Amino acid sequence: MRSMWSVNMALSKCSSEETGVPKWQIALALGGTLAAGAGIYYFFVKETSKKGGRAKTSAKKSPDTSESLPSPTNSQSSRADDITNLPPLEKAQSFKTKGNKYFKAGKYADAINCYNEAIEACPPESQVDLSTFYQNRAAAFEQLKNWECVLRDCTAALELNDRYVKALQRRAKACEVLKDLEQALEDLTAVCIIESFQNQATLVNVDRVLKELGRMHAKEAMEKREPVMPSKHFIKTFFESFAEDPIFNSVDKEKEGDVDETEHPPEKNTTNNGYLKARQHLQEGNYGEIIECCQNELANPLTPHKVECLLLRATLYQLRGESKKAMDDLTALINIEDSPLKMLVNALVKRGSLYMQHEKVEDSLRDFDRAALLDPTNSDVFHHRGQIHLLIGKVDAAMSDFKTAVELNSNFPIAFVQRCYTDYRYAYQLGDKAKVEEVMKKFEEAIKNFPKCVECYVLYAQVLCDQGEHERADSFYVKALEVDPENPTTLVHRALLILQWKGDLAQARSYITQALEIDDKCELAYENLATIEVQTGNLKRGVELFDKAIPLAKTEMEMAHLFSLRDAAVAQLKIVEKMGINIPNLGTL
Repeated sequence: MRSMWSVNMALSKCSSEETGVPKWQIALALGGTLAAGAGIYYFFVKETSKKGGRAKTSAKKSPDTSESLPSPTNSQSSRADDITNLPPLEKAQSFKTKGNKYFKAGKYADAINCYNEAIEACPPESQVDLSTFYQNRAAAFEQLKNWECVLRDCTAALELNDRYVKALQRRAKACEVLKDLEQALEDLTAVCIIESFQNQATLVNVDRVLKELGRMHAKEAMEKREPVMPSKHFIKTFFESFAEDPIFNSVDKEKEGDVDETEHPPEKNTTNNGYLKARQHLQEGNYGEIIECCQNELANPLTPHKVECLLLRATLYQLRGESKKAMDDLTALINIEDSPLKMLVNALVKRGSLYMQHEKVEDSLRDFDRAALLDPTNSDVFHHRGQIHLLIGKVDAAMSDFKTAVELNSNFPIAFVQRCYTDYRYAYQLGDKAKVEEVMKKFEEAIKNFPKCVECYVLYAQVLCDQGEHERADSFYVKALEVDPENPTTLVHRALLILQWKGDLAQARSYITQALEIDDKCELAYENLATIEVQTGNLKRGVELFDKAIPLAKTEMEMAHLFSLRDAAVAQLKIVEKMGINIPNLGTL
């Protein structure tokens, strides 16, 4: 599953240059995965240069000057206006040539009149020429910002020539302006397929439309979304990402019989279905009962557990994907005077993460900065703020935060390994071999110090994959599964390694299927299995799997990411069917 408040680990893309297997453009992470903020990659695209930005294009695009017939003779060109005796197609071509001259001179209305004449004169059987005239008139209408006419003429051109790239590109632009994003995506997808996914400018355009369309669909879906309680494995991983969660730690100590009675005096009555019962449910893993118990407690205006109930209920709302309710509870807690410090800081950290999920970066960092001022010794503050800094591209700040988190709590395994991984990625990108070797030793130290931490093995496996040591990487996935055989995300990561290493689709599918048998709410498994199906041309099956992943998304950002992937698959399915392309061959594009 993908969330910003869970263990937020940016994972590498394993190289596939040696195997020839397409790079699986998917963001991975442990127990939750990195939130979708790094951009949407189009299926089938081998990794493109990250240094390239949006392709530069001139504001004025020339009409199509290609002609299917030879240019007019010298005698004809010397008498450009004397065309009454020309054959119909030559007459049409002459009108087009005149229109092109007007277009280049910026006289778009005159150009349109000439293209009108060309369309009128053109024999209906000359479909390629006629499609060119329509497309040229669309180009003139585009300069006048008459997008409805651009759409109309491009559609007419495509009815005559359905693989006319210029008409597809221009209609896509018109549709984007007119907010028909699905048609824009379909047209751009057609161009991608025709161009064999080799044109960077087209891919940039696809990426932009996919993001906008994904956001639109996610906004609509979130309004109708039913809350879903994630699996116990997900919830366990979420709580493990906090070393200083005051309620969870208190319950954990109580479970072990190590309770600080001055901090939380024991109360035995858990039959009132209030806060104490909620704690019991938390201890026993009955997460679905906690919200109701908190509500029962909060119904009593004199309850001594108001702060605890607000924090616990907000956490469960957050896990269920009810971010507004979670935000309301956290804000109510933060506004209570004299709230216990640990609970106030925990609420600020969680609210800061929620703000980031809604792309409110300033509000997010404000909460984290306040938390750091209130409790500068709290490792959770720096660990989770480091994740925010990673998402917004402030790598130096992220590295500093992770370093501080580890210095404050050297027994916080998630923070320790997150720091290792971030330092590794930074050194790897700089080509600093000495630093890479140093960080590799830190990974080995992490595994030695935290032998029960699955994340240490999994992230080290990803680093080894970066180094091309696939067999060693797989051995660490095996060790991770020995520590926790019921960890679905480890199985998914291992499946992706097998794809990169051996291109073994059957084995990869098998591992992901096992993950879903363990946790049928594992969004990460559905997403990656869907990606595999799309990559191998099973587009319908891929769409079905994305449809299973989408309701499991916790935030609008996560859902937008999944919708973008689904929309890409749907558009490709429409185009390959319309163009009669052999779907299984798409995986090699």
